[in-house]
Amino acid sequence: MAKAKKEQPKTEDENFNFIVRIASSDIDGQKRVVIGLQSIKGVGKRVAEIVAKRANVDPEMKFGNLPDEKVKEIEQLVTSYVEYAPNWVINRQMDYETGADMHLIGNDLDIIQKDDINRLKMIRCYRGVRHETHHKVRGQRTRSNGRKGLTMGVQKKTS
Repeated sequence: MAKAKKEQPKTEDENFNFIVRIASSDIDGQKRVVIGLQSIKGVGKRVAEIVAKRANVDPEMKFGNLPDEKVKEIEQLVTSYVEYAPNWVINRQMDYETGADMHLIGNDLDIIQKDDINRLKMIRCYRGVRHETHHKVRGQRTRSNGRKGLTMGVQKKTS
């Protein structure tokens, strides 16, 4: 009877980075490249796959095993994503103020989103009013869904 070989867990080498910093975001070095890139706000699965393919990196490789040159190349590719990506893939087409196409990541995405909502509130459009009153904005029903507060439903009379 042959004994089944127990696989030894892979030990990381001395150059393994447990935390990789890209675009003001900390990425877990034990995650795969595509999954790790998705932890950056504004980078989804499709963007992460495009960046990994463009950097000639194996998407299944752990982020901590990448050399520093590849990490810098990936960071440059993430920040300059709008230059080589098609127009329909970026997340900010025809910016309201500049008219330029941008792909926002990190804190810039939060700031621009808050500015857009404040602009809608200031011009008192329907969407802005719905944001102000904390109601649903995109036409969903509100009669039976999205209720808040302690009492929901029918209360029994106490006698």
